[in-house]
Amino acid sequence: MVVNPVASTPACPNTQGGPCISKEVLALNNQMRSLWEQHVAWTRMTILSIAFNLPDLNFTTARLLQNAPDMGNALKPYYGEQIATTYGNLIRDHLVIAADLVKAAKAGDQQAADAAERKWYANGDEIAHFLSKINPYISYESFRNMFYEHLALTKAEAVAILTKHFQASINLYDQIEKEALEMADIITNAIIQQFPSKF
Repeated sequence: MVVNPVASTPACPNTQGGPCISKEVLALNNQMRSLWEQHVAWTRMTILSIAFNLPDLNFTTARLLQNAPDMGNALKPYYGEQIATTYGNLIRDHLVIAADLVKAAKAGDQQAADAAERKWYANGDEIAHFLSKINPYISYESFRNMFYEHLALTKAEAVAILTKHFQASINLYDQIEKEALEMADIITNAIIQQFPSKF
């Protein structure tokens, strides 16, 4: 189980037992959680727009894809422009492939759906490898396993929406959201450990 970096910080005196953290830790934690929350929320909204031919599809997709450079830019203060851009591009690929998978599933094109799913998992491998390469406190295997679960849950959510099992899709989204925040905390904790002087 991932521990929230804010909640795991020792209590400060004179704060009625509240956590003793720097404003830099709080800002990073809030930023990472917000970005991953946006990641899964806009993914769900894009799935809904694709599934039901909603007129907002282009706008929703554009907002979803904005999450990619936003996630990349969150790394820029610690790793620089090149790493931020590479990470953003990997996240963008993840989002684009997800949309392709939903479109193929909706069209009943199993061959295209299978191909997209293979690309999706390969991209998940790339993301986990990239993060573990830039930060020794991120385990490739552990993060890959979490990301694989993220993919499996998101696919299940899309299938539930496409088959109009809406309560099931909501239950799945709750799981997706919880895990997304755990992944945000993993990245936050790893950055704090790698760059303690910044916090």
